Amino acid sequence: MSSLQNAVLAAFSPDGSLSVAEPGFRPRAGQTAMASAVAEAIENREVLVVEAGTGVGKTYAYLVPALLSGQRLLVSTATKALQDQLFARDLPRLVGALGLPLRMARLKGRSSYLCLERLERVRQGKTAPQDPQVLRAVAAVERWSKITRTGDLGELSALDERSPVVPLVTSTKDNCVGSDCAHWQDCHVNLARQEAMQADVVVINHHLLFADMDVRESGVAQLLPSTGVVVIDEAHQLNDIGVQFAGETLSSQQLIGYARDVLRSTSVHARGMADWLVLCATLEQAMRELRLQAGKPPVGGRLPWQGVTPQGLDAQRWRAALVRLGQSLRALLTPLAVMEAMAADLQRVYERGAELLTRLARFAAAADEDCVRWLEVGSQQLRMLESPLSIARIMRERLLGRVLDEENHSDQLNTDKGASWIFTSATLGRDAQLSWFVEPCGLRGARVLKVESPFDYPRQAGLYIPQPFAAAGSAQHSQQVAQLALDGAQRLGGRTLVLTTTLKALNNISTALRNGLGLLGELEVLVQGEVPKLALIQRFMAAGGVPQGPSARGCILVASATFWEGVDLPGDVLQLVVIDKLPFPPPDDPLVEARSRQLESVGRHAFQDYMLPEAAMALKQGAGRLIRSETDQGVLAVCDARLATMAYGAELVAALPPMRVLAGQGEFEAQLDALAQQHGNN
Repeated sequence: MSSLQNAVLAAFSPDGSLSVAEPGFRPRAGQTAMASAVAEAIENREVLVVEAGTGVGKTYAYLVPALLSGQRLLVSTATKALQDQLFARDLPRLVGALGLPLRMARLKGRSSYLCLERLERVRQGKTAPQDPQVLRAVAAVERWSKITRTGDLGELSALDERSPVVPLVTSTKDNCVGSDCAHWQDCHVNLARQEAMQADVVVINHHLLFADMDVRESGVAQLLPSTGVVVIDEAHQLNDIGVQFAGETLSSQQLIGYARDVLRSTSVHARGMADWLVLCATLEQAMRELRLQAGKPPVGGRLPWQGVTPQGLDAQRWRAALVRLGQSLRALLTPLAVMEAMAADLQRVYERGAELLTRLARFAAAADEDCVRWLEVGSQQLRMLESPLSIARIMRERLLGRVLDEENHSDQLNTDKGASWIFTSATLGRDAQLSWFVEPCGLRGARVLKVESPFDYPRQAGLYIPQPFAAAGSAQHSQQVAQLALDGAQRLGGRTLVLTTTLKALNNISTALRNGLGLLGELEVLVQGEVPKLALIQRFMAAGGVPQGPSARGCILVASATFWEGVDLPGDVLQLVVIDKLPFPPPDDPLVEARSRQLESVGRHAFQDYMLPEAAMALKQGAGRLIRSETDQGVLAVCDARLATMAYGAELVAALPPMRVLAGQGEFEAQLDALAQQHGNN
């Protein structure tokens, strides 16, 4: 056994250094096995894929061997929440407990940092909004700007990341003025990158990892060559995030923002040398005409785009509007090409416009066979997108620095160069090879390890499939889901999370719950999107953390999308999770359609080989919100009879943790009553 593995085993022993970091620490066989496998992968410079069930303690299992290896460590997460947790809590605890003098840094994307130049423009009225509420939020940002050291907008808990204030006070790679900026030396983005380059441990996120591949301006490209260990946590999101960044995007916001930036730059450096106002207004008008040709926003907001025209649009009118847009952009670039040498700012806007024109030409031609293209249509905005169907080749050739030995038809990853890569999540696949994750990410031939959860699911949790029940998608379905959730929450005094598969269901269920409770109901209904996510979680935890007094109100939280994963509500805070229906991918989604066609074209079955595994992994993620510790107890209710009546239902149940099945409404209600009584006695 190697010295690193010995050091890792010592750290995980009953009286090892981890007992210092965590006073309640006790050795867990699964956690130690994972840590040992990570240590071996680091020593052999291998690619290791680990599915670690909930409760294994995967964070410490990869951090301890990586830190003890003495090599530079890069950790990438899917969410900013985990990124912040690692940097602010887990890493400081471990570094202190292990006695390692390591420098740590957290690096986010440009849009996460305050731009002093953009804030100054708002202050001077150059980009000042008219909305008084937005102005008040900008004033709060300005007050904070005088005391922040990092410029990380995450420090402003009251500022939602979807706020219209964020684009006003942050920069993009397009509108950053670079080294000509008066605030270049104090730029928070630059300082964060410098700190990362000097650190021994750097925590980033998947968006930044992929965004850096082409742009090469976020700092990750400089970090990777000197990094010995790369850990991809929350790896189940890697493919979806990767395809977003590996493709092309062109939006109305980009083009209209470009026209306005040109007008600003030319008013300073080339006033009167062309009719800039008319040229820029013509470009904006051409963009609006193209948006009009897209018509009303479709259900889901996306139009498939297989040929040269998005589905359902008039080909001649769309083509004519696209040509006019290209002509107006080219007309603006013509005088800029003559004057770009006059000022660095003019050169930047010219190069930016030329890139936009190249991208527009790409969308004017048919998409490549191995790509999927679609049009996103909002009430006023439009985005053209094209992505590869998977990130397999990108991962092998551009990130891992390794390729499959295709000459010898081998699936083994060459390990002659590059860092050790560790991919981990609680949800990576149903089979022993973790094919759901490994294949689209180009990791066939990597070493695979599955570590089961230490939780006693048959004792701690029950699975309830209500029958009879309205068919999923029917008019009565959301009403019946709301009634089941309300009945359960009333027995528990709240402590109920409803996970929906669509925003329509979220609205219908939350409305039905509020109608059922009335204005002064004994329970409060919290709805995703009405307040920031963190505020929702804090309110929910405050309501469920202690036995309810006579004047306190419990909570039902109705959520979708991001609440299916990464939400940690341990203890008695959450004891009933209701899932409205099986989370199959939407069949009319362009990416889903394209992947299904690709599978069918090679003789595979799209439902069995793609739709079902996707649903199984999403269902497992949602179910994972329920049991978060060895003392948690609760019930998972899946309001979709197909789970019990269809042949494929058994496969989906098998993907869930091995909860005991509650036979009928009587057992369901009895279990909830037992949980309520236990909670009241705590």
